[in-house]
Amino acid sequence: MAITWILVANASLAKLYENLGPNKGLKLVKELIHPESRLKNSDLVTDRAGSMASNGNGPGVKQPQTQPKDHEAKVFAHELAQELYAGRTRNAFRRAIVFAPPGFMGMLNSVMDHPTAQLISDRFEKDYTKTAEPKLREHLAGCLYL
Repeated sequence: MAITWILVANASLAKLYENLGPNKGLKLVKELIHPESRLKNSDLVTDRAGSMASNGNGPGVKQPQTQPKDHEAKVFAHELAQELYAGRTRNAFRRAIVFAPPGFMGMLNSVMDHPTAQLISDRFEKDYTKTAEPKLREHLAGCLYL
């Protein structure tokens, strides 16, 4: 039986479904939440930006190279990549389909190992985390026989 995993994610929420084959529908396997990604940058840092000497007329402010919100999104992307890796290593699925907004899809792709990435047959750069399951099935119609 060829099991397909469907990951529907954004920077703060992910739903992992599985399809067990033709006409078997979708089954929600796991829901992961990363509330830190919903916070504002100012709520994620404990101190204000440091200052430094400036070459211009005004004082310089040292900004972090990565915004805290982006860092938290990457942390969550890494967590999801680990979830897919673990599923692959225990042969829980044969292929995967991923739905994620473009920026988050890029983060997922950048932290995923090559063998797991090769099992992803379809990538959709859309945020369907709040989409009801029947509507999600419609989007999957070209990939799966639900």
